[in-house]
Amino acid sequence: MPAFRQVGEKQLPQEVVFMSWSPKRDLIALANRAGEILLHRLANFQRVWSLPPNENTGKEVTALAWRPDGKILAFGLADTKRIILCDVEKPESLHSFSVELSITYMHWMEVTEESSVLTSFYNAEDESNLLLPKLPALPKNYSTTAKIFSEEKSDEIMKLLGDVRLNALVLGGSSGFIEIYAYGMFKIAAVNGVAGSCRGLCLSSDLKSLSVITELQNSPDSEAEIMYFQLDTSLLSSYLPEVTRMARKFTHISTLLQYIKLSLTCMCEAWEEILMQMDSRLTKFVQEKNTTTSVQDEFMQLLLWGKASLELQALLMNQLTVKGLKKLGQSIESSYSSIQKLVISHLQSGSEALLYHLSELKGMALWKQKYESLGLDASGIDEAITAVGSFILKANELLQVIDSSMKNFKAFFRWLYVAMLRMSEDHVLPELNKMTQKDITFVADFLTEHFNEAPELYNRKGKYFNVERVGQYLKDEDDDLVSPPNTEGNQWFNFLKDSTHLKESPLLFPYYPEKSLHFVKRQMEGVIDLCLQKPADVIGKSVHQAVCISLYKVSQSEDSTPQLFKLPFLWNDKTSNLHYVLFTMVENSISKIHILRRHTDTSRSVSNGILAVEFGNFLNNSINESSDSRCYSCLDAHFYDDETVTVVLKESVQQEGKERVLAQLPLSSVYTDEDQDGKSIWDSMERLDERSGEIPTRTVFLESQWRVLENMKAQYVSVNGIRKVSCVLSSNLRHIRVFEMDVEDDGEVEEEEEEETTQIAAGEPDEPNQPADGQDNVCDASAEELPDEAEERETSLDP
Repeated sequence: MPAFRQVGEKQLPQEVVFMSWSPKRDLIALANRAGEILLHRLANFQRVWSLPPNENTGKEVTALAWRPDGKILAFGLADTKRIILCDVEKPESLHSFSVELSITYMHWMEVTEESSVLTSFYNAEDESNLLLPKLPALPKNYSTTAKIFSEEKSDEIMKLLGDVRLNALVLGGSSGFIEIYAYGMFKIAAVNGVAGSCRGLCLSSDLKSLSVITELQNSPDSEAEIMYFQLDTSLLSSYLPEVTRMARKFTHISTLLQYIKLSLTCMCEAWEEILMQMDSRLTKFVQEKNTTTSVQDEFMQLLLWGKASLELQALLMNQLTVKGLKKLGQSIESSYSSIQKLVISHLQSGSEALLYHLSELKGMALWKQKYESLGLDASGIDEAITAVGSFILKANELLQVIDSSMKNFKAFFRWLYVAMLRMSEDHVLPELNKMTQKDITFVADFLTEHFNEAPELYNRKGKYFNVERVGQYLKDEDDDLVSPPNTEGNQWFNFLKDSTHLKESPLLFPYYPEKSLHFVKRQMEGVIDLCLQKPADVIGKSVHQAVCISLYKVSQSEDSTPQLFKLPFLWNDKTSNLHYVLFTMVENSISKIHILRRHTDTSRSVSNGILAVEFGNFLNNSINESSDSRCYSCLDAHFYDDETVTVVLKESVQQEGKERVLAQLPLSSVYTDEDQDGKSIWDSMERLDERSGEIPTRTVFLESQWRVLENMKAQYVSVNGIRKVSCVLSSNLRHIRVFEMDVEDDGEVEEEEEEETTQIAAGEPDEPNQPADGQDNVCDASAEELPDEAEERETSLDP
């Protein structure tokens, strides 16, 4: 039987532009040309869910990456320049943010380093949970945007934050744009100094360096060059505990900002347009009435003498109606109490948590020896704390306005309801009839304050009245409040006015009486963003270029291929701390695959810096023994694990029915001897393809661990060595086959790929440390057996 067991095959309706295996589960994420994200299971390639494109997120997917724990999938969109973090359990956006340029590549890595400082931080991380009350979940009956916080157990925030161990999402775009986001949420570095459009990124797990592949076009007419950069990010690795702690705080803060924003959205949705009815009816009344008496006087007369003018009667009985008044009263009460609950339970608890985390961040910033070099600035954080304080003051002011409005409206509506019942000569219940002198004074004050005609208001709002005072706080406008709170006679205000020292005191939060809650919230977000932006600039500036080498020229004809499927492919070997780059030079040596490697520590060198590998003939049935040994061209190559590379090969001989082959190449068969350091490669200014003669070449004959892919023009491959699976895509980007790479058959376990017996080309000895015994006799897929295999495959197709 052939190596690798096929477990699924599908013809997809749309062309696939990206595919990426989940690091922890048998799931593969695909993005297609229509902008849809699909999640498929390994078994029979069943679809788990799909996320269709929409106007808010965007339609042109340009990059995909999994969080290392496999719980969140990130994707970048070119048309809206947004990054979306999506829950793997259900197709919902948990978090999104905008970037300046459209993203062409993203890579999500996790730090593997262990230290006692880090461990103590990981354990102490939950302190805030002990000190702060749990944030209440937002009500489900409101916005869809609130879904992230509306789960009963509000675990969505924790799911978004994930494990305490630092992980970083690295984004690359056009014009050398590179940014690093801690936990995929908060920007900790904006990297400059790289030329060209990003084609690949890999941040090493020890955080010492970042490998970048870019496509650089010097002029519109010239051919593009593929460049390799290694950037030194040693500041991140040397301050790892501090970076982790700071990044964790940043992500808490940005999640809380989102929570506050969603709470405000819910408040805006709780406020209904029906509440404006009173203002618009009264304005219409002013425009239509013939009398000279003001609206305020009309209502006052009704209050004092119990008689209304005919015009007021018409307004109340025909337009407002008893039923309408009842409905308006109920709407106001339910709406105000909903907003009040949201302010007390959500806005205030969110703001207090924000204040707590910012104060902790300030404490960190004051520990200059540890945090100053990361760009944490205590004065900027002070401003952020002050801005949060102002927001809390404004939220409290809104609570007071709601409280007084509810009281006023209740008394006013009760009185008006009785007056209207009398007008219609209905029976008035005795308990409604009781009205004390205090109630009358209360209604009179309400009329005096709220029923003044204000012609200047008409120019701003199109209405003469502003009886409803809560809505103005929830308007997302820069304009001042229409009716700011009356501070006359307030002793504290007068005291502040007279005291010159207290006016400028940093101990008092500034208060913006004229501004809406939305305005103060926007101001707070701006200040916090500014204060958290500085570390990203400082860390970004510390990143510098260690190596820059031009690999090869790229032909223009390739441009239709989706970006993801183009080599070079980058890999970080976490155990040996090495960066690998796999690439083929299309122009002059398609039959070879080149492997370039660098140590993650830019100051250290590594042997066999660059090698070329070509595949000797192992499909004995298809060509003559005497033909040239260089008979395969490499179409695609991905690292399967640290010791193995998975390749898709094509016979390059001129004959009908060129076979495509999926094979595993063990690195042990390539790195057979410790040769010279190859310093000249890094020192020379020439392009690599111009010096391809100097690159040492290994010829490898694969004995097992390969499989012919019949009836398929295989072109691209995506693999996951942890789950031991691979997915092969055809050149038309629609035909997919999924394989289990490490198959157990009839109770016998085949040896792992990295332990294969592999022969090296003539002139080079077999590698002594290859375990040759115990190797299963994996069938060579000879011509006689191919029909059976094809038959077996047909039965496993999805219905």
